[in-house]
This record gives sequence, C-alpha cells and structure tokens, in this order.
Amino acid sequence: MTTPAPTPPSPHRSPAGGPSPRTLAVSAGRPPRAPGGSLNPPVVLTSTFVSQGTPPAGEHLYGRIGTPAWEPFEEALAALERTDHAATGRPGGGPPATVFASGMAAIDAALALVPVGGRVVVPRHAYQVTLVLLREQAERGLLRVDAVDVADTDAVVAAVRGDGEPAAMLWLESPTNPMLEVADVPALVAAAHDAGCLVVVDSTFATPLVQRPLAHGADVVVHSVTKYLAGHSDVVLGATVTDDPALHARLVAHRTTHGAIAGPFEVWLALRGLRTLALRVERAQANAGELARRLAEHAHVVEVRYPGLPHDPGHARAAAQMDGFGAIIGLRPVGGPAGADALVAAVDLWVPATSLGGVESTLERRRRFATESATVPQDLVRLSVGIEDVEDLWADLDRALSAAAGS
Repeated sequence: MTTPAPTPPSPHRSPAGGPSPRTLAVSAGRPPRAPGGSLNPPVVLTSTFVSQGTPPAGEHLYGRIGTPAWEPFEEALAALERTDHAATGRPGGGPPATVFASGMAAIDAALALVPVGGRVVVPRHAYQVTLVLLREQAERGLLRVDAVDVADTDAVVAAVRGDGEPAAMLWLESPTNPMLEVADVPALVAAAHDAGCLVVVDSTFATPLVQRPLAHGADVVVHSVTKYLAGHSDVVLGATVTDDPALHARLVAHRTTHGAIAGPFEVWLALRGLRTLALRVERAQANAGELARRLAEHAHVVEVRYPGLPHDPGHARAAAQMDGFGAIIGLRPVGGPAGADALVAAVDLWVPATSLGGVESTLERRRRFATESATVPQDLVRLSVGIEDVEDLWADLDRALSAAAGS
C-alpha cells in the first residue's frame, strides 16, 4: 500500500467561538424551545394563507411565494454555509438559503443573474446538465460561454478579464464533476471581483462540511440538495445561498415567477437528512480515502483521481482550502470503455446509478451521455462512496475489477 495521505482537518469551530458545522447540522432550523413544544418543525401542508389587504412583510400569502414548510431547512443550510465568516471579517448573519424544486432549478436561477448577452466563464468539466443549459441559453442569444480548465488559475483569470470585456459571471465547481479538478477558489474569487464579475460556486461535491465558498468571498453557492445534503436518494431538491440581500431577493423572485418550488414533504425529508450530514460525510470520506489508496496500487487500474491522494494534481490545493477531500473517486480501469462497462456490470454491492451522495455506494461510466464534455475520458468510472463497511466495498470492487479485466 502507498503511504496514507495526511488526515485532513476536521470541520472546525467558528473563530468567533460559535458551533462547528457538525453541531449546526443537528441544531440549526429547530423551532423555538418551549415546554411541551415540538423538537422538530412540523410539515406544513397548505397552499393558501388567510390574508386581507396588502400583507405586511413576513406574512405568508400563497404557497408559491413562501411557506413555513421551507424556512427551517433554509435557515439551517444558510447557517452551515456561514460558520467561518469571522475568519474573513464577513458577517455571520445574512439571508436564509433559497430552496428550489431541483438542483437544476437552483442553477437556472443563479444563471438568471447574468444580464442578457453577458459572458459566463465555466469549467470545461462540470455537471453535464449545467453545460447543456449554458449551451441552450447561448444558442438563444441570452449569454455567451467560455469554457476553461478550472485548475489553471492563470487561464481562468485571463478568461474572466477578457480583452477589455470582463465576464459577467465566473461559474465554479470544485472539485469538478466528474474529473475532480480543484480550483483555487480564493484567488479566482478575488480576481473575478477585481473585474466586477459575480462568482457562483456549485459546492455539491464538497458540502458545507468540507468547503464554505462564501467565506472565500463567493457571491452565491449552489447545491443539489438531492445529493449529500438530503443524503438518502429519496428527494429531488436544490438550493442557493448568498450573503447579498439584493441577490437573495432576485433568486427568490426567480423562484416565485418561474414556479420552481419545492414540496413540503421533500423539504422536511431534506432537513431530516441534514441532521446526519456530518456522520455520513465523515464516514463516506474515510471510506473514499482508503479505497483510493488501494485502487492506486491495483493491477487492473490505469488511473485514480482523488484529491486526498498525495500525488493527485489537486491535493495541495484541496488540503489548503478544504476541510477534507470528499467522497467521490474517479477511476479508469484497464480495458478502456469496454473494461469500464464490464466493471460496472460486475459489481454486486455497489449500485450502478447516475446520481451520488446517498448512503449507498454507487458508480457509473461517464461519457455514456452525448452531452458530456468531449475531454472526459470514455473509460472514466465515477465512484460515489457511501457509508457501508469499507472492507465489503473493497472486496466487491476488487473482485469486479479482476472479473472485468478477464472478460
């Protein structure tokens, strides 16, 4: 076996002495404490609220505009994203998160912040449906798109600055989906803001337990709540978080006007899932680190991408700016695309599936979708490591790799 990677720091306490993210995942978004009161927020099932005349600020009117069903989750997620603001002198408070019907609904709302005809700089490797949406909007003349290698900081900065025409938005994923490149988030945010450019970070892979982009100055953070935040592969939701009240108002207005609203039960389930986020992420991350180390020496593996490996191109950057390395592994088995397909077909415990971030371990061969970036290797298998016993996961993967190599 290779020398184990250094243990990443645990999610830390706020420099102001407040609760750690692990504690906030459990405690934030609770009802007011009162004798005989409920420990958990109730599921609010109503589309319509009693109102007369012009409702005052904060009063509910109609379920598409706002509902108590969303508020505990939105408060909890916002608290998680802001735990270390004191380190940068930024305020710890701010608007709540904004929950959406799906991750793509949240992404669409964030992209709606770009003025018509504005230019968006985006990683060449990113969630494929984000790239599809950008291409569609570019074809309609709504915006222009420049794709860059997000690990090349100089190239990203040059693209943001343009030739005297700065970009309107820098869209970041870090680590990227599915190549696991790590962006220098603090440097890129600073350069983008110098150019007058908004910065949005899709932090789905990292979660607030591992990375909090608002503390590095990002304007908006996007999550597919479907993945790690909810964590049980049973809801489809998205969310945005921002420190800027004006941007928050625009995101909420987009949700209201376009109707991309979340159902009460889904949001309640997501909040329940959030309570175990720290346990799930820590266990999955530990499993991923061990599996990545073993895979790096496996005879039937060509390449492993995982920021926790000392030789990974993103390792030093991830260790410097993240509180861990996540639970996603990129794997290229021997045999090319056929070998990758054979590996996916040979597993028993691992589940072939396109989503990620649940308690169960899943895997899929990328580039099976025509819409994915052409620079993603056709033999890349993305592993989403779950919370099962690591030895069981390894035994299944090891056996399947050997079977695929012999097929």
